[in-house]
Amino acid sequence: MSDYRIRLFITGKVQGVFFRQSLKVMAKKNDIFGWVKNLKDGRVEAVLEGNEENVSRLVEWAHGGPANARVEDVEIRNEKFTAEFSKFDVLY
Repeated sequence: MSDYRIRLFITGKVQGVFFRQSLKVMAKKNDIFGWVKNLKDGRVEAVLEGNEENVSRLVEWAHGGPANARVEDVEIRNEKFTAEFSKFDVLY
């Protein structure tokens, strides 16, 4: 599997439902590095780096999110892999 990087913009009821913390837990389980943060417009943004299979697994999870989330859309942008991250962070 090759190294892979994507940026997600997740729309819906995704703030105030533990989306960021849940994504961090899933990222750690899947050996994904990067970050996740809330945006002022109500969306959640995330940058994910890892092998393609694990990143795809996390993207699939993001389409549903944690129990109280209601995901309406997940915009996916492919980016160049940089290996700049050594962990997964929740940004504030």
